[in-house]
Amino acid sequence: MVGSKLQGKEVIFLAYQSLGTAFADLSISPIYVYKVTFSGKLRDYQTEDVVFGACSLVFWTLTVVSLFKYVIITLTADDNGEGGTFALYSLLCRHAKFGLLPNYQTADEEISTYHSPNYSLRGTTSSRFRRSIERLKRRKTLLLLLILFGASLGVTLGALTPAISVLSSIEGAQTRVTSLHERSVIAIASVVLIGLFVLQHRGTYRAAFLFAPIMILWSLSIAAVGIYNIIVWNPNVYKALCPYYIVEFFRHTGIDGWISLGGVLLCITGTEVMFAELGSFSASSLRIAFLCVTYPCLVLQYLGQAAFLSKNFTAFPRSFYASIPDPLFWPFFAMAVLAAIIASETVISAACSLVKQSQALGCFPRVKILHTSRWIKGRIYVPELNWVLMILCLAVAVGFRDTNRMAYAFAFAWILKAFVTTWLMSLVIHLVWHKNPAVTISFCLLFGSIETIYFSSACLKIPKGAWVPLFLSVLFTFVMYIWHYATRKKYKIDLNNKVPMKWILNLGPTLGVLRVPGIGLFYTDLATGIPATFAHFLSNLPAFYQVAVFVCVKTVPIPHVPHKERYLIGRIGPKSYGLYRCIVRNGYKDVHRKDDDLENDLIMSIAEFIQLESEGSGTVDGSMDGRMAVVRTSDKFGTRLAVLESDNPTISYSPSFSDSMGSSCSKSAALKKLHSIYVKESSHLTRRRGRIYHFELLETKFKNPQVKEELLLLVEAQHAGVTYVMGHSHVKARSHSSFLKKFAINAVYSFLSENCRSPAVALNIPQVCLIEVGMKYHVL
Repeated sequence: MVGSKLQGKEVIFLAYQSLGTAFADLSISPIYVYKVTFSGKLRDYQTEDVVFGACSLVFWTLTVVSLFKYVIITLTADDNGEGGTFALYSLLCRHAKFGLLPNYQTADEEISTYHSPNYSLRGTTSSRFRRSIERLKRRKTLLLLLILFGASLGVTLGALTPAISVLSSIEGAQTRVTSLHERSVIAIASVVLIGLFVLQHRGTYRAAFLFAPIMILWSLSIAAVGIYNIIVWNPNVYKALCPYYIVEFFRHTGIDGWISLGGVLLCITGTEVMFAELGSFSASSLRIAFLCVTYPCLVLQYLGQAAFLSKNFTAFPRSFYASIPDPLFWPFFAMAVLAAIIASETVISAACSLVKQSQALGCFPRVKILHTSRWIKGRIYVPELNWVLMILCLAVAVGFRDTNRMAYAFAFAWILKAFVTTWLMSLVIHLVWHKNPAVTISFCLLFGSIETIYFSSACLKIPKGAWVPLFLSVLFTFVMYIWHYATRKKYKIDLNNKVPMKWILNLGPTLGVLRVPGIGLFYTDLATGIPATFAHFLSNLPAFYQVAVFVCVKTVPIPHVPHKERYLIGRIGPKSYGLYRCIVRNGYKDVHRKDDDLENDLIMSIAEFIQLESEGSGTVDGSMDGRMAVVRTSDKFGTRLAVLESDNPTISYSPSFSDSMGSSCSKSAALKKLHSIYVKESSHLTRRRGRIYHFELLETKFKNPQVKEELLLLVEAQHAGVTYVMGHSHVKARSHSSFLKKFAINAVYSFLSENCRSPAVALNIPQVCLIEVGMKYHVL
């Protein structure tokens, strides 16, 4: 992502872009903060001191939490430029052995971006606290559950934010159109919400370049109205900036003031989105945008609204819209609706990003992931999640009907999310930054105590609607952990049942079957060893491909893996066996695109590995893991094989293919016909923008003639075709397992695995080239 070497103009441009996404949700808070704060018994305290006290609470909450906690401190805890819950977890996993990724390899630590230059390495410090977590898997699991719960809260906010934002903005029309009933407002809001989710992929992202101008105009407008209200209604409102009025507020209101803190909390909802969007911008650009535009505009608006309310106590139910001068009402109403839509789109996109990262770490069922924006990096769209959020959002809007109850749910979800970030940041300060324990405790006590006060107030709203985010977050966490648990169990069974290398060697170069031309890509979760599904395949089919590649697509705990370090290639057995291993390493924010040339990259990487192997391991840039080597670092990459392209696909057979089929199979004519159909149907595998790609060996002088022969064999196999072989497994709990485990595995996981995207779809593998090998697993 955006690094620290940005030029001044680039930082300013990113700051401009961030105002349309990272701060959109935070900027629309003035619509409902005072409305919800004075919705209960606090409305009876109609004095200037109480209004000033509420304003002082809003100002200092925004300053202490949004400015000091997030903008100054939390934005510093970036993971190679990325932010959010999983970025903090990734930092912890790399600096301590907290991770639960199953196929970890020491070679992963050799990736250039694995260790951030700003942080010390794991071995430079030791603490009793860190060792206590590393020793016990149960404590690692508790940390993972905390992460999953934080991610689930982010997904839940994707359903709550559009409901309260859109409905609150449309409710403002009732201040001018008195005949507009509640049902009409909800109907209009429902139509807007449906349009928002329907156009989330088809329409909203196309207007992403307009987000920043609209939100900048919105921020400056509410600041201008705030200044107007200060001058016209109460110039002495600046006194509310003094913490003295907080004391006066609680002295006058007592327990009613404490209950109203849930409304004050709404002034900082959306701050978490800023940290989650760090990967699309940079810490410096976000700080500039917040300090120069968002923060001063919000402060002026809250002061101006308080100045208006201090002289107009009857305006509490519609405080924001009531404070707008009459000639500007309808332009403000239109801007408020647009700002609410933009804020909703940003939170939905952030929820999609959380689901993508959860899926990458093996904690979420497979879903389809698409890029959506050319203007903002990292914007993705998950169709399945989008429709789930739309249903939940409509249910919240229609079910609650009251924006105050929605606000209670919204505030409760956000304070729980803030708690998760505080705890994770405390761990990062101690284990990653290696600060004195006093610094860690001070951070935890300062912000944790503030959030505890707000949490205690928000808990009173659980019966009034705050139970909804709690229920949804627990449900999402349960689903994510069940998927993670079953996935790890499957991996352990694969690891324990992998085929001994001695068995492969005893089969000989033919593997005990007929070796036919072509390349077989055998997908497996194992980074080492031969999977049992391969033995199952050989036991049931009499032939296998001339070149076999065991492909393991794995995730490493970094946001992005450089393309030149993505492929780790090795050989299995003697050269005559034609067996290779390829480990494709992705970061938790890397997304597979439909136009990714995975097949071509694999073949080119294998060709490079063959040449490097003949030259000796000393030329492999020191990145070794047993027989595995990173091959993208060679200057000679791409000088042995040429990738040629043509407009029209032609069906051709390599000499070795024709000879092999003619001498070993009596049905060569029928086989050739089937092969021609395969080539026609699968040609889109190597088709890019209407062209067909194939490989040819360049006229290069080879010191070792065996290298040329092996490269020729690889090229001929590619001409014959590429087939994908994947394991298709079913997981069942054993008969003597506990009821909870049977329910989790046989009911929940089985339902999710049958209704989610298949691994072939997630990896963009066409069905015409796919062979699935069925296996059944019994989990203890």
